[in-house]
Amino acid sequence: MSVSVNNISKFYGRQQVLNSICFEARKGEVLGFLGPNGAGKSTTMKIITGFIAATDGQVRINGIDVEKNNRETSKMTGYLPESNPLYYDLYVREYLNMSGRIYGIRRKLKSRIDEVLQLTGLMPEAHKKAGQLSKGFRQRLGLAQAILHNPDVLILDEPTTGLDPNQIVEIRNLIRNIGKEKTIIFSTHIMQEVEAVCDRAIIINKGKIVADKSIESLKSMSLKPVQRVEVEFLQNRNTDKIQKITFGKIISAYTHQHFLIESTVDDDIRIKIFNFAKDNNLTIVTLREEERHLEEVFRIITN
Repeated sequence: MSVSVNNISKFYGRQQVLNSICFEARKGEVLGFLGPNGAGKSTTMKIITGFIAATDGQVRINGIDVEKNNRETSKMTGYLPESNPLYYDLYVREYLNMSGRIYGIRRKLKSRIDEVLQLTGLMPEAHKKAGQLSKGFRQRLGLAQAILHNPDVLILDEPTTGLDPNQIVEIRNLIRNIGKEKTIIFSTHIMQEVEAVCDRAIIINKGKIVADKSIESLKSMSLKPVQRVEVEFLQNRNTDKIQKITFGKIISAYTHQHFLIESTVDDDIRIKIFNFAKDNNLTIVTLREEERHLEEVFRIITN
C-alpha cells in the first residue's frame, strides 16, 4: 500500500478532531476523502503529509513511518493545501525553480520544469508572474509544484474551490491523468467532483470514518427502503387517479402522462407499474428507476 493510516486520533486541547481512523490507499487509485466542514478532512491531510503530528496512531508512506522519518516521506509526497500559498512576485519558472531546489532536485531541473509545465498546461503562461495568473492557472501552478519532484503520493485538499465550471473540468482531467501512475488522496465536499474523478471514497463525519467503498457501491448502499421510478404513459392520465395507486406516491407530476413515483415497499415497483398500466389499458413509453446520487448518500449518513 502507498499510504496506510492506522488508528489516527488527534486532539486540540480537550477537543477531539479525529477518532481512531484507519484506511489505506493504493497506487493508481484516486481516493476521495469526503466530509462536512469541520469533519477532520484537512487535519487528516496534514497528518499524512507530516505537517502536523497525530496524538495517537501511525501513518506510513510506502511502509515508512511519517512521524519518525518525515524528511524521507516528504520526498515521496506532494501536497496542494486548500490555500495554495504562492509567491505572487515570482515568475512561474522562478517559483518552480525555487521549489525544485527546496526538494533537492539538482540535475536536469530545467527539463523537469518544462515537463510539468507541459503536463499541467502552464507552458503558455510560463512568462507570467504567479500573481498575474487566473485562479485556474494558479491551481495548476500549485499542482505543478506538488508533482515537480515526481512523488508517489499526491495529497490534494479542495483543489477546485473557487474555480469556474471550465476550470473545474480542466483540473479534473489533470488529476485523472496524474492518478493513473500515482496514489492521489483528494479531499472535497463537492459530490460531483468525487463522482467525476475518484475510484473510491471515504466519508468522514465528526472525526470518524462512516463509509469506505467504491463510488458505485456507495451509491447503491441500502440506507433506506426507497425506490423512485420515472414512468411516462402514451395516454394522458388524470393525476388524481394515478394518486390512488397502492404501491407508492407521486412526488413529481411533470405532465398528465409523465410521473415520478416513490415507494417504500420491498418489491420492485416497476412490475407493479406495468401491471397497473395493463389493468388500465395504458401504454408505457418510459419506465426507468432513478439513479441514486452520491450527494443523497452523503446527506443521509452524515446527518
